[in-house]
Amino acid sequence: MRLKLSPLLLCLVFFPGLGIAEEKTIYGLNEYVRLFDLDLKLAAKLDTGAKTASLSARDIKRFKRDGETWVHFYLAIDEAHNSPIERPLARISKIKRRAGDYDPDEEKTYTARPVIEMDICMGQALRTIEVNLTDRSAFQYPLLIGSEALKNFTALVDPALKYAAGKPACTPDANLGE
Repeated sequence: MRLKLSPLLLCLVFFPGLGIAEEKTIYGLNEYVRLFDLDLKLAAKLDTGAKTASLSARDIKRFKRDGETWVHFYLAIDEAHNSPIERPLARISKIKRRAGDYDPDEEKTYTARPVIEMDICMGQALRTIEVNLTDRSAFQYPLLIGSEALKNFTALVDPALKYAAGKPACTPDANLGE
């Protein structure tokens, strides 16, 4: 009698780490989040097709502070306060333009957007993510969370669900990234 081993069983025997998956949290297509350092709660759209996260902002201006580049802006969200926000610039993101946004006279196929870091609470998880700033006031959700941020949340997105994580429940002493 010959013993036949399946390829999957062989992988588990020779590569045992492959069989242990990182624990993931299931989120819905839309989730409530808290912009932790602004103490603002809002609804966000989770989009695995987008790479970066985008926050609705207006009057975005870069400036220098102590030799570093910073960004000054206002949230473009109806219920948000009208106080200016200032954050260090993390980097500039090049966002690919859609066909309708492309201007052949400009010869650019991308839009440059400033990126900042923000502490975001979704469900029980508090993470620091990169967020690019753009006016999203024409969209239903002022915050779009893309695949890079979703990786930080170890997220599985079920598009059949909405608000699966419930209201944001992070505490001020929550550990970032755990």
